[in-house]
Amino acid sequence: MDASTLVTVDELRAELGSPGLVILDARFSLDDEEWGGRAYNEGHIPGATYANTATHLSGKIVPGVTGRRPFPDPDAFARQLGEWGIDDSAQVVAYDADGGLMSAARVWLMLRWMGHDRVAVLDGGWQAWAESGAPIQSEREGLADPPGHNGVRTPAPTTFTARVRPDLLAEVDEVALARQKAHTCVFDSRGEEGYHGRGVYHDPVRGHIAGAGLADRAQTLAPDKRFRSPDELSAHYKSLIGNQAPQDIIFYCGSGITAAQNVLAMTIAGLPGSRMYVGSWSEWINDPTRPIEL
Repeated sequence: MDASTLVTVDELRAELGSPGLVILDARFSLDDEEWGGRAYNEGHIPGATYANTATHLSGKIVPGVTGRRPFPDPDAFARQLGEWGIDDSAQVVAYDADGGLMSAARVWLMLRWMGHDRVAVLDGGWQAWAESGAPIQSEREGLADPPGHNGVRTPAPTTFTARVRPDLLAEVDEVALARQKAHTCVFDSRGEEGYHGRGVYHDPVRGHIAGAGLADRAQTLAPDKRFRSPDELSAHYKSLIGNQAPQDIIFYCGSGITAAQNVLAMTIAGLPGSRMYVGSWSEWINDPTRPIEL
């Protein structure tokens, strides 16, 4: 396997147990940060390791400065990747509850940020895997094996060498300038309710970055929670960005998790190069002079 965007259930199932394959279970809930760990213990893809967004995939929060989910220190994250058995040649596959709408795409972007391109998201996520009848491993019950399956072990710890690519991300000052351009370059990845300051909020201020457009990341998925085709995604994004270069596009969300879904989908669409503002809304509102809209 040599995948850098998506893998299907059948493709991943065929590779279970292959040397160099590392599977990360990235299920996570903003409302219950322990839910993903419980879900992992109840059942996960054989050999998968749990990657907690709140601990493994986030760095130190500095009140009044960072957003709610800053990226970790690169050296510390490189050590974490090594502990998960990821070296420079590993093929990494991340999955989420369904469709990557929470953290799987963030794993994809974080690995690329660290200089590792052999990382993909499982299309359809855990839901697609479970519904396919593929093998499931439980921490409490052992491996639930279909006939002929021999089980899969988690890769042994190794060393990961970080080659950080800061150009994949956008900082707050860049966002402040980009939002003022004549053509929309900054897009909010939340749904319409969040964009307009309605619904459930995890931050004390409601609204969106002034001048930002709306690019609801849910629009990247078909009804079956798999990604839309490259042609469909290309048409979707071109309707939003027009003739602008993907490199000029910046996506953000509430805390720097789900915006990665849009960066991934742009890449699937054949429009690579967009960036994510990791600090996102939760960082933007730290400074009351930064303009917002409803």
